[in-house]
Amino acid sequence: MKKATEFLQKATDELLSLMSVKGKAEISYDKTEDVFTVNIEAGDTTGLLIGKKGETLSSLQTFLGIALKQHLGEWKRVVVNVGDYREKEEDYLKNLADSTATRAIESKEPQSLYNLKAWQRRIIHMHLSENPDITTESVGEGEERYLVVKSKR
Repeated sequence: MKKATEFLQKATDELLSLMSVKGKAEISYDKTEDVFTVNIEAGDTTGLLIGKKGETLSSLQTFLGIALKQHLGEWKRVVVNVGDYREKEEDYLKNLADSTATRAIESKEPQSLYNLKAWQRRIIHMHLSENPDITTESVGEGEERYLVVKSKR
């Protein structure tokens, strides 16, 4: 995966240059999860790279994923993180998952979470999979897809 890591480093550096962002990118590969992580430290331009509700960050991730697919000839997961945004977002989503699970158990009613991106639903699914009293499922298609948290009790 060294070749892929070098490719991602070069592509990310070039992308930052084209965006006139003075940032430093660090690429790593996790064999266990089979995912490339692109960590970018951008100082004053962190907000620019994250964008409104993480949209620019998501676009960077999509672009690098497609570029890597073109380079390797196969899909590999690429996660882009700028200024610990992903960690903060993951903590928020885990707290949201826990409070939704508590509501589902206490009310014995399914609880729906709307307006989540696929990666956000995935974090909640994975986090709540550790809870033996809860089940989760994604319902709907495309933009209308949402997550339902149910009590097993």
